[in-house]
Amino acid sequence: MALHPDFPSSPYAILNPDIRWFPADEALRESGMDKLMPPLVAVLRKKVKEFRDSGYAGASATSKSLLNWWFKEPHLLPRFDGATEEFRYFFAQREALETIVYLYDVVHAKDKFDLMRFDSSGMVSAQLFDETWRRYVIKMATGSGKTKVMSLALAWSFFHKTYEADSTLARNFLVIAPNIIVLDRIYKDFQGLRIFFQDPVIPDNGFDGRNWRDDFQLTLHVQDQVRVTHSTGNIFLTNIHRVYAGEDIPPSPDDDNTMDYFLGKRPSGATTDSKVDLGMIVRDIDELMVLNDEAHHIHDAGLAWFQSIQDIHNRLLQKGGALSLQLDVTATPKHNNGAIFVQTVADYPLVEAIWQNVVKHPVLPDAASRTKLVERQSAKYTEKYADYIDLGVIEWRKAYAEHQKLGKKAILFVMTDDTRNCDDVAEYLEGHYPELKDAVLVIHTKNNGEISEAASGKAKEELEALRKQSNQIDDVPPARTRRSCRC
Repeated sequence: MALHPDFPSSPYAILNPDIRWFPADEALRESGMDKLMPPLVAVLRKKVKEFRDSGYAGASATSKSLLNWWFKEPHLLPRFDGATEEFRYFFAQREALETIVYLYDVVHAKDKFDLMRFDSSGMVSAQLFDETWRRYVIKMATGSGKTKVMSLALAWSFFHKTYEADSTLARNFLVIAPNIIVLDRIYKDFQGLRIFFQDPVIPDNGFDGRNWRDDFQLTLHVQDQVRVTHSTGNIFLTNIHRVYAGEDIPPSPDDDNTMDYFLGKRPSGATTDSKVDLGMIVRDIDELMVLNDEAHHIHDAGLAWFQSIQDIHNRLLQKGGALSLQLDVTATPKHNNGAIFVQTVADYPLVEAIWQNVVKHPVLPDAASRTKLVERQSAKYTEKYADYIDLGVIEWRKAYAEHQKLGKKAILFVMTDDTRNCDDVAEYLEGHYPELKDAVLVIHTKNNGEISEAASGKAKEELEALRKQSNQIDDVPPARTRRSCRC
């Protein structure tokens, strides 16, 4: 499963579909690649390459202007030291946007039947799609810039609807995060519309004859602070635990508290706080695009998340409209049974991201060190795996020194099988290594990997502290570098 010998190391290099990674031996590329990838991706990569090489033939004037601005115009941005440096989007980010534009502008892919035209496996059927509206899924390795893709897609939709007379896109956006920690990270970028102007998302006024910056008028609404004062130009940013679309959403077995599911009451979700009534929002607006971050959580049509989006679409249909687009971004677009979302239209796998230094490299200790590892007979987790933990710290110290030279911070990540063992490891690290004293962040998750948001009293204070610590874990204080570990 090695990369093609011609695969480039630069994340900015335009990737030819013929050299992309796939999970098999290189000898099977011709005969098996189409069957081993997400079923729509192999054909779409080739079609999008033709679209790119043609100068975006068939795209609307607005789309063409934006694609040229983002990916062909030079961008010099100020650095922290007062100098400037060139900014470029990764090719994975570019390909994602080009694919979205190609599907909407050129192919006019509005539903599952239009997407099925790109199936290379011969196994995709209409029954594999749960939704009846336009839905595209972007698969990108964690850390490769999914938020940037979301910002570009949002701006594209806004300007397309503003400038193109026949556009069916939207200038209102529901941005959904799977939990409050992800939401905080998105909010950090979206607050004050920062990402749209710090990155070259919005073209300069006058570019291709448009006043882009003057026309980009949006209001950000966060969590329960939703006040629809304008029928267009709204970003509703919330986490899924606060979303419901009206009284008709049934309980789900995936709810934190399954009592409502078995007793038949309407679910309160994972928090007792007030919620964002999407039914109210939809009554006040006629156009909406949904963007889902970490969208692998929408793995079942029976989940309240999916049903909330379905309800929004149905309400818009009753008003003579429709959900303009559901854009899902995730590193793992898979159902519980391991099957990939058939709506996946672009794929930047982890293997490629690692090779191009877009994400962190896994570090494997040398063979001599590994042969000395002994798993001891003990019921206590840190006694049983002491050798493994100690070797992890040794490797982390090496990485820490190298990262420090670059002004970056190396983090030791330890994952255990239950919360009791997690606490045991945290206590061991802080007790055995002085540099990790008061520098270990402990995160307890549920069985499905989610962090519970049901919080009150002391638990609420701890949750707020966790939010702050998790958002600051990568920060490097200017005066003193604090080392960090996350358990």
